[in-house]
Amino acid sequence: MITDLINTLAEFTAYLFPFECMDAMFMQHAMLALLFIAPLTAISGIQVVNARMSFFSDAIGHSAFAGVALGLLSGISLNLSMPLTAVLVGLLIMFLHRSSRLSSDTVIGVIFSAVAAAGLAIISRDRAAAGNIQMFLFGDILTITPEQIGGMGLLLILFIIFQLFAFNKLLLIGVNPMLASVHRVKVRLYQYLFALLLALVVISSVRAAGVILVTALLVVPAAAARNFAVSAGSQFFLTLGIGYFSCISGLLLSAQESINIPAGSAIVLVAVLIFFLSLGFQLLLPKRKSDSAL
Repeated sequence: MITDLINTLAEFTAYLFPFECMDAMFMQHAMLALLFIAPLTAISGIQVVNARMSFFSDAIGHSAFAGVALGLLSGISLNLSMPLTAVLVGLLIMFLHRSSRLSSDTVIGVIFSAVAAAGLAIISRDRAAAGNIQMFLFGDILTITPEQIGGMGLLLILFIIFQLFAFNKLLLIGVNPMLASVHRVKVRLYQYLFALLLALVVISSVRAAGVILVTALLVVPAAAARNFAVSAGSQFFLTLGIGYFSCISGLLLSAQESINIPAGSAIVLVAVLIFFLSLGFQLLLPKRKSDSAL
């Protein structure tokens, strides 16, 4: 039933984007997955940039290697072992950050090194797994299955429910945790819940952009929107718009014969282009203000 629903929704994307490349079912599945991934990464990206957690998301992305290794050792499906490992790594980082005197960068660096090294060490001993490692490094959204898309849809629903209650609180925690505590925000609870959901968002996005580019998928749209935005509300909608535009246009561009590059690379390149345009806008903005004052 879930598969039929996903296939129906995927076919609808061909009507939304009437391009020749969208006639293929794998492109329809990829587009539907990106329509789920875009809001997940965009909203998470705002909080990642605000709380300076880009290195955290990078460590979670590299936990994909450890997740593959865990799946190989235990016989668990990668669709379960990778999210499980990501969640454990995310919660461990948050625990060590809160309970030790080390800086967050130091804690993340240690865990980052451990999970990446352990995962690669185990994978390198299995030729079959080593042969498929490129998919995790660079992403391959075109191979996504209806079951995986269904998982992304469920994650999106949970994520939206959480953000309805926590978005403003997380922004306040990112600015000043002590101030958030004064305003009776349960800082520890929200930090752990956000770490858990962010881990799931990152590991779900690995299939789209790969371990190498997954952090860019979160950070670049939010950073570009921050240059354009004049308020927290405008930053939210701009980030969402940039995220959707980057994902949709990147996938469509990657399918063109004259371009023919991985979808994840195309998506990130579009987002980076928008970022540089926003940088130019920000540089011109003071001049515009001074001109108007004259």
